[in-house]
Amino acid sequence: MLAGFAAPAAAARPAVPAQPDVLARARLLYNERQYDQAIATAEKVVHVPALADLAHLVIGRSCLERFRRSANPEDLAAARSALGDVRAAMLSDRDRVELLIGLGESLYLDNAFGAASEIFESALGPSTAADVRESALDWWASSLDRLALTLPPGDREDVYAQIVARTEEELERDAGSTSAAYWLAAASRGAGDLERAWHAAIAGWVRALLAPQRGAALRADLDDLVVTAIIPERARQMGPDRERAIAELRKEWEATKANWK
Repeated sequence: MLAGFAAPAAAARPAVPAQPDVLARARLLYNERQYDQAIATAEKVVHVPALADLAHLVIGRSCLERFRRSANPEDLAAARSALGDVRAAMLSDRDRVELLIGLGESLYLDNAFGAASEIFESALGPSTAADVRESALDWWASSLDRLALTLPPGDREDVYAQIVARTEEELERDAGSTSAAYWLAAASRGAGDLERAWHAAIAGWVRALLAPQRGAALRADLDDLVVTAIIPERARQMGPDRERAIAELRKEWEATKANWK
């Protein structure tokens, strides 16, 4: 779900001998999912005024990822504290979006799914960099999906319709958006439009060719969605012989996968 940090823009801050390299190292460790080391490294420059805000951002995002692994409430509290210490005005445009994603993630992980979706949506501005946009879109759709599951079944369709509409817009903007490709299929299924979900999943499998770095993950997610949800639910609509319908749909899906390896 999470896009990595960009390399820090050294030209935007006064030169501090050796110390910007420490921050660059912390961001690299974050991208490599070595969150304890990223926190320890960022803490070395947290008292340097020119680097403090980015250091707090790295620490906050790292604590969130550590919380996702451990479910230790102290990590979530530490993340909120670090992100709260970031002065957004001191960040680049890209890093402000990274901060928004961190704030939204902290709400999501605290089960405030509606509030989280509002934060993530504000990170989807027209100037947001493509890789960060992918992360923000995925978090936004995930938040609405979790919100929908807290509602009575009859009230969920409107929420999923929001995801469908946004993912359609995103695919018009970028036909290779893997987050949009996945959520178009998943949200169509959530809205009860299994025919659209089926076709969107096939289209997403083919769209993966447009995003070679993220395509494998998209295909794995789509395969799980189709096999565990879309096929069984479509089969129930196809008549009394559910097992035969499942077999036929799986055969069709496997043929699609084979044709577009």
